[in-house]
Amino acid sequence: MNKSEIREEIFKLIYSLEVQKNESSEQIDVFLEDSDMPDKVKDEIKVTVAKIIEFSPDIENEISKNLKTEWKIERISKINMSILKVAIYEIVYKKLPYKISINEAVEIAKKYGEETSASFINGVLASIVKDNNLAEE
Repeated sequence: MNKSEIREEIFKLIYSLEVQKNESSEQIDVFLEDSDMPDKVKDEIKVTVAKIIEFSPDIENEISKNLKTEWKIERISKINMSILKVAIYEIVYKKLPYKISINEAVEIAKKYGEETSASFINGVLASIVKDNNLAEE
């Protein structure tokens, strides 16, 4: 599996946890159980998802701070929220190049989101990059 495919699986798992409102390790195991992914990939996904869950309050705060004034975080669809959580984790905590993370997030949004999801994701992530002075890095 390449990094884009792994990122997409992480998104799917985060989305599943958002929908079920269940972030237990058992739920993560159930999601990965039926997969034919190599154990190394499953372990990477488990670690990443656990970190996203751990940082979720801070990530949600970043999202809230970077929404337009008329927007509230509760309005964001679970798909968009899941995409944002993965991308923000990669950009802010994992320190991956923001251009790659934003591009990948936009592609996932085009595939799974609504018609306006890609531009919404791009806008929020660009604002977070600017807000955190990551563009100079």
